[in-house]
Amino acid sequence: MKNNFGASASLIGYLYQCRLALLEALRRLRKNVTFSVSIETLDDVVFDSNGEAAEILQTKHHINRAADLNDASPDIWKTFRIWISGLINDTIPDDSTFFLITTSSAPEASAAYYLRAGKSRDVVRAIERLNATAESSTNKTNTHAYKLFRNLSAEKKRNFLEAVIVLDNAPAISDLDGLLKEELFHAVKPKFLDSFVRRIEGWWFRRVIEHLSSDASEPILSEELLAEEGRLREQFKQDNLPVDDDIMNATVDASGYQDRTFVHQLRLIEIGNRRIFYAIRNYFRAFEQRSRWVREDLLFVGELDRYEDRLVEEWELLFEAMKDDLGNDAAEEAKKKAAQALYKWVETGSHRSIRAGVTEPCIARGTYQILADKLRVGWHPEFLKRLKKLLEPQEAEK
Repeated sequence: MKNNFGASASLIGYLYQCRLALLEALRRLRKNVTFSVSIETLDDVVFDSNGEAAEILQTKHHINRAADLNDASPDIWKTFRIWISGLINDTIPDDSTFFLITTSSAPEASAAYYLRAGKSRDVVRAIERLNATAESSTNKTNTHAYKLFRNLSAEKKRNFLEAVIVLDNAPAISDLDGLLKEELFHAVKPKFLDSFVRRIEGWWFRRVIEHLSSDASEPILSEELLAEEGRLREQFKQDNLPVDDDIMNATVDASGYQDRTFVHQLRLIEIGNRRIFYAIRNYFRAFEQRSRWVREDLLFVGELDRYEDRLVEEWELLFEAMKDDLGNDAAEEAKKKAAQALYKWVETGSHRSIRAGVTEPCIARGTYQILADKLRVGWHPEFLKRLKKLLEPQEAEK
């Protein structure tokens, strides 16, 4: 149980770090600041702005808010050890600004209290308390940090601590939802805000993973976040709907679809296995995306039904024309060939969009598979009769 708790606490700490980085990035965007942000490089989060000193953020999230930043707090000294070491070995620029952002509280008259921004800030008193702690404390966890601090000259201690700002009582991870919404409230209508925040945060986490996984570890640029915010904002306009990358990029296991009616429809007209897989993939994407739109209440009442009706009407025109061209005495091979041509129109044709801005073709193509699964559309001129005969034994077994 202890290990599980430790793993959970670490995971929450990483998530907190990433979410706080997004919040701070959005706040900087609102101020029209151009920046790059790095995760887990010089510290938890590092902001670099053109021509400005680097802002280095260390985040500390505690589930138990009763934890405090006393003068021997490992949160303080572990953070100081990282920062002082970076300054000594020149991996951190001398003109950097350091932020310790923590959900803990700084007790009045403590060193952390004197390093907060505002009226209580008193770097001289902070130095006095930190000097006393570094000289007298027996906390073995902090031993290396104490030594580093003691070895700094008075001038370097002063310069270092002048650049340190403690932000205590920071919002907990669960409180960040509301703060992210506050930063993004302007982007979309209030009813879409939850969906919008969910998507931009999803993009952010994927981008952070890419950033952390890359050997080059290129920072995330403010232009990227701004572009993604703009792209998503467009998708929440009245003539559009969001199309989600996680659905479009999901791996589809076709084995679970082999007995579906829309697959039987394709086998009836002898469509190749590879194209059947594409049909299954389109079915999956359209089904999942439509379901998410419904769950998130992004559609108008009856909009999906109306959309399906329009697609059926388009199909009816071609289906009836196909039957007229075949006549009553067409051979089976001719029927299959005509049906294959009709199905090719589904695969490659230009189809009606559910809304003008939804240009992703798999939505319409997949919806046709959904309609084929319901037997509202079909490809073989006798699909209803043939499939009824084919599916009846299976229905009887259920």
